[in-house]
Amino acid sequence: MDRVKDKVAIVTGAAGGLGAEDAKLLVAEGARVVLTDIDQERGRETAAALGDAARFMAHDIASEADWKRVIADTEAAFGGVDILINNAGILRAGSIEETSLDLWRQIQTTNADGYFLGCKYGLEAMKKRPSGSIINMSSISAILGMSAFAAYSASKGNVTALTRSVAAHCKRHGLAIRCNAVVPDGIKTPMVAQLHETVQPGQLPEMKDMEEAMARIAEPRDIATMVLFLASDESRFVNGAEMRVDNGWSMWGD
Repeated sequence: MDRVKDKVAIVTGAAGGLGAEDAKLLVAEGARVVLTDIDQERGRETAAALGDAARFMAHDIASEADWKRVIADTEAAFGGVDILINNAGILRAGSIEETSLDLWRQIQTTNADGYFLGCKYGLEAMKKRPSGSIINMSSISAILGMSAFAAYSASKGNVTALTRSVAAHCKRHGLAIRCNAVVPDGIKTPMVAQLHETVQPGQLPEMKDMEEAMARIAEPRDIATMVLFLASDESRFVNGAEMRVDNGWSMWGD
């Protein structure tokens, strides 16, 4: 159980859901993990349950100052950063007609700006290490047209394009740092559950009903195992990739 033994990882949005599952799996495989989130109480509880190999840091991913502090504190605590999992994000339903400029900006600030800052400062820290892996959580909505998620889809499209740009930069400059995106359909997390509770009938025209929508939802562990692969040296030749974990749903046209 040492696929990431002695590596240091930062996982954003790790108080619960997929981020917590990522952190749990990384610790089990030998990594030391910094869990970050805006939910400080739950974040501390999650980190405490993982033992001495984990610690929590309060973190707003849209804040440049927070990113600088988290990176510096991780280096002070564990000696460096080898793995960054940009996982935190927000999900709101809304077509292009339903989405206000304020909602658009809110989603882009977290999902796009936050990932940009993570890649920027994560890369800076990883240049001090022998190698590094940046893993960005994207979405199948970045690849398929999903009318009910205009702002969210655009933010995740930003993430996938940024991933390729970061990977190309590292390759061009001879850096042993990889940047890949994980592209799930839906994940059984509190964020998705909240959407299930608030979405209006007919707001998801891509699906007949919420029963069909929920049938497409993966367990967090299904995604976390892909994250672990990309974090480990097993994926040393995988760079700039978009790893779909959607059980083939993106192949269907209806």
